[in-house]
Amino acid sequence: MEILVAILLTVATAATPLLIAAIGELVVERSGVLNLGVEGMIIMGAVSGFIAGYVTGSPWLGLLAAIVVGALFSLLFGFMVLTLATNQVATGLSLTLLGLGLSGMIGAKFVGVPGPKLSNLYIPGLTDLPVVGRLVFGQDPVVYLSIALTFGVGWFLFRTRTGLTLRAIGDSHGSAHALGISVVGYRYLAVMFGGACSGLAGGYLSLVYTPQWTENMSAGRGWIALALVVFASWRPWRVLGGAYIFGAVWIGQLHAQAFGIPVPGQVLAAAPYAATILVLVLISRNKRLTMMNTPASLGQPFVPDR
Repeated sequence: MEILVAILLTVATAATPLLIAAIGELVVERSGVLNLGVEGMIIMGAVSGFIAGYVTGSPWLGLLAAIVVGALFSLLFGFMVLTLATNQVATGLSLTLLGLGLSGMIGAKFVGVPGPKLSNLYIPGLTDLPVVGRLVFGQDPVVYLSIALTFGVGWFLFRTRTGLTLRAIGDSHGSAHALGISVVGYRYLAVMFGGACSGLAGGYLSLVYTPQWTENMSAGRGWIALALVVFASWRPWRVLGGAYIFGAVWIGQLHAQAFGIPVPGQVLAAAPYAATILVLVLISRNKRLTMMNTPASLGQPFVPDR
């Protein structure tokens, strides 16, 4: 039972950065913008969060720095695609490459240096409960924040006037502009929110998941987060379930290697990415469902005077 509890705890930890990054990207795509730079923003959040946490000795300040850097990095993407109307796919890919290279340069002096770690919660009487105590009341604070963020975004998108406006922009930016809605303004805010979430996901990696900085430690999580949004058909609560499924796959391959299962390590290490491809293939078979939920203006540039 102790082994099972330990595995479930690590599944929650592995799922949290995927969930946070995917929820942020979901809001961005609901506004009609496709940001493929999630991986770059995650890795920039990881390096900046670790450095800030290491210098100040506070993991909370490190997470705050990761959020700010992620949001600022996303502004570069926003300026290119929203103000200059560049191609969103090419710009997002460029942002990822920039983030991977820049983070490696900035964090070169901090590789392998131990940093501060955000501690798990401890609630007397509740955390000590058998089995459920550590699982429900003994996680780190960001795990609870990620779940609250999921429900908050779901409420915002489907229960508020501003959320309805954002979804309307994603479905038809031309009609929204004709009604006097500031399409570019809404999209800038959505892009910044997505960048802040990606930065937080990166800070979580370097301050909670593995409290240290290593180059390319995002390890493709940004791409999995992008796939999660499609897997969830742009629904926040489905993102929550999908993130924990992918987290279980990620942790499962690590424990499989530890238990000595006779499968080549390379195959096990590739399992999360193979699962991502399999999910996308299965989703693509139901084209009607995919088209019905996809924001109609997703990836299309918008210039008000055209």
